[in-house]
Amino acid sequence: MYIQNMDKTANALPALCPTVERAFDVLGKKWSGLIIRELSEGPRHFCDLEKGIPSVSARMLTERIKELEAEAILTRTVHTDSPVRVVYTLTEKGRALIPVMRGIETWARQWPGS
Repeated sequence: MYIQNMDKTANALPALCPTVERAFDVLGKKWSGLIIRELSEGPRHFCDLEKGIPSVSARMLTERIKELEAEAILTRTVHTDSPVRVVYTLTEKGRALIPVMRGIETWARQWPGS
């Protein structure tokens, strides 16, 4: 069988930059993608996120929400009506991730068990 010798430098990825590495660190944490997915449908209360992702604990959900808020991917808005209600919403930066998350979802359905 004939295998063409390819120039490895022509198809090589550029060196991993710190910005890309940081993005993978943030988005690669368990539950982060699913939280973004839930919020892609619109603003949600904490209890809605818990229902949408039933296997995540309240403590872990709180931790991930705080991390995503610190990264400006989502915002937390407190409505001081009675009772006090907290609403989570994707920021512009977070909404920019929706096509990426939908692409991953499509890939996962195409390759079940992967």
